[in-house]
Amino acid sequence: MTGFEAQWLALREGADRRARDSAIRDAAALHFARRDEMTIVDLACGAGSNTRALAPYLCARQSWRLVDHDAALLDSARTALTHWADAVEGEKPLTLRKNDRRLEIAFEQLDLNADLSRALDGADLVSAAAFFDLVSAQWIEAFCAELARRRLPLYAVLTYDGKESWTPPHKADAAMLAAFHRHQARDKGFGPAAGPRAGAILQETLELAGYAARVGSSPWRLGEGDAELTAALADGAAEAVAQTGLVEQATIADWRAARRNASGCEIGHADMFATPRRIAGAYPTSIRIGLDPAVGLH
Repeated sequence: MTGFEAQWLALREGADRRARDSAIRDAAALHFARRDEMTIVDLACGAGSNTRALAPYLCARQSWRLVDHDAALLDSARTALTHWADAVEGEKPLTLRKNDRRLEIAFEQLDLNADLSRALDGADLVSAAAFFDLVSAQWIEAFCAELARRRLPLYAVLTYDGKESWTPPHKADAAMLAAFHRHQARDKGFGPAAGPRAGAILQETLELAGYAARVGSSPWRLGEGDAELTAALADGAAEAVAQTGLVEQATIADWRAARRNASGCEIGHADMFATPRRIAGAYPTSIRIGLDPAVGLH
């Protein structure tokens, strides 16, 4: 979408939670089943939805480091997590009780370009939600190298895969989607964004680094009960396409009006849990991923 305001993140949280692949989530939980305590780093944490979704499935004592570049979103995360908890036991660090779990949560404002290594310090598990499609292939390569150097597992969910299906169909669907993908490939602060290719790039790069990656599908399936989110999706996509100049304004307006009142849509995402597969073996110093120039990735 065109922004990451707390309002948009709150609007999508329910659809995100329904979409998550339970088998991938359970694989991550099983990996740590014998642990009494662990530390999770959540990259680009937004308003903390990943913590709320994952914490109930991990061990009894959890330390979370929520990392984002946006101080306002970190404040939103603190507020939302405080309201979500059953009890607040402390403020510095924020210490919460949720069911039979105890969570200590630190909020860190970091630039994930300059401070990636620092962001991963102390982690037992690295996690991110709806993030990797926003960064470049080069950033993913650097991230995977750092992850592999530390031999850390990764739980990455809700990575956009480019598949969209709206009901009923519209004659401009294909043109709108192609233009949207071109817009999505623009630099969002990490170089030209990987967009729909992000999941494949992440999996391939990790496997080259000696990881075993388990991947599952996590599409949004929106219906009549998701009218507000559906309308926001239509508005955001139409605004993005308009910025590309690839589709006529009249076509965009017609598509937008139809899609705001669509009876349903499916937006594709993928979830992944990846763990180091071997003890020995150096990480390749240069990995070249073949990308589709039609969507402006390189």
